[in-house]
Amino acid sequence: MIALDNIVVDSMPNRERVLWEGVFWGGTFQSIIGYGRIAQPRVLGDDRDWFLIGLARQKRHYSIYVNAVHDGLYLSRSYADRLGGVELGSGCIRFRRIDDLDLDVLAEMLRQADQTTPADP
Repeated sequence: MIALDNIVVDSMPNRERVLWEGVFWGGTFQSIIGYGRIAQPRVLGDDRDWFLIGLARQKRHYSIYVNAVHDGLYLSRSYADRLGGVELGSGCIRFRRIDDLDLDVLAEMLRQADQTTPADP
């Protein structure tokens, strides 16, 4: 987690880091380190204050949540074939060991997320 945190902070040095805790999707309690702030649009209801990038340790894997979009796709989808031995969800990258993830490509994706997303409010 420390190595991943360092990569995110180095790639997005001017973004706020906040611990998000609570019951989120699926009704499960989560602790997520969030980097950057965005107003995430909702289909029903008002926009939600959310993180640009999230980092979490789950029971069996790590999750990196990527809420940055470019050309209508989550950035994780744009980088999917270069990230390494990972599983992708809509805006989530999952992996069991840090060695499964190409850290240089992760840093490149995070820098793009930082550059293409407005600064924290």
